[in-house]
Amino acid sequence: MLANADNLTELDRDSHHIQAKLQKKLRRLVGRAIADYGMIEAGDRVMVCVSGGKDSYGLLDILLNLQHSAPVDFELIAVNLDQKHPGFPADVLPRYLGDLGVAFHVLEADTYRVVQAATAPGKTTCRVCSRLRRGILYSFAKEIGANKIALGHHTDDVVETLFLNMFHGGRLKSMPPKLKSDDGRNIVIRPLYYCRERDLERWAQLRKYPIIPCNLCGSQPNQQRQVIKEMLNSWDQMTPGRVESIARSLRYVTPSHLADEELFDFVGLAVNPAELMLHPK
Repeated sequence: MLANADNLTELDRDSHHIQAKLQKKLRRLVGRAIADYGMIEAGDRVMVCVSGGKDSYGLLDILLNLQHSAPVDFELIAVNLDQKHPGFPADVLPRYLGDLGVAFHVLEADTYRVVQAATAPGKTTCRVCSRLRRGILYSFAKEIGANKIALGHHTDDVVETLFLNMFHGGRLKSMPPKLKSDDGRNIVIRPLYYCRERDLERWAQLRKYPIIPCNLCGSQPNQQRQVIKEMLNSWDQMTPGRVESIARSLRYVTPSHLADEELFDFVGLAVNPAELMLHPK
C-alpha cells in the first residue's frame, strides 16, 4: 500500500516537472513573438478571443501568466462569441472565466442559422462563419476600447494556411503575426505564432481545460485544411523539424528570388555599363 502511495507521489512529481517545463517553453515562445513583432505595449487593452478550444484557453492562460511578470502594464479582457450552435454548453465558459477572475464578456449572435443558409450543400462553412465572427468581434473590440485583438493561431495554423493558399488560391500568403484590419480600426495579434499545436494540446491536457468542441466546422469531412494537416503530420513523422523550417521561411523572404513584379523590379533589372568597366573579364 505504501509502495503504491510512493509511486503515485512520484507520478505527481513527474507530472509537475513536465508541466513546469512545458509552461516555461510556451512562455518563452510567446514572449519572443510578442517582442519580435511588437505585439503588446505599455497601456494596451488586449481583447483575448476565447472559443472554448485548447488554443484559445492556452493563449489566455499564458498571457495572464506573462502579465504578472511583463516589464510593461497591459490589460486583458476575455471575450467569447456564442454563435448559437446546437448543443453549445453556454454555461461552461462563463463559469471557467469567472473562476479564473479575469474580466470577460460573452456575446450572443445567432450566426449558425446565417451560415447554414448562406452555405451551399457540400461546401465548407468556414469562410462565411469566420467573416461573420470577425465582424462581430472587431466591432465589439472598438466598443470596449480594446486596441489589440489576440487570436489563438499557432505555427501549425500558419503553415496550413500557407499551403491552403498555394494549393487552392495560387497565392504565397499565410497568417501574419500582427495585422491591421482593412478598416484600420483594429490590430490583430497572434502571440502563439511560434508555438506548435502538439505542445498546446499537451498543455491543455495537463491544465484540464473544459474543452468545448466545435461541431460546425472541425468535423466537416470535406475540409481541405484537414487534408493539409494530415500531410504535415506525415512530414513531421518522417522528417522532424520540417514544419518549423517551413514556418521559419516566412520570416526570411527574398523577393528577387520569387516572381512578384510588385515586390521586385524585374522589368527594370539590367546591367549598368559602368559596372562592366569596373569588372572586366
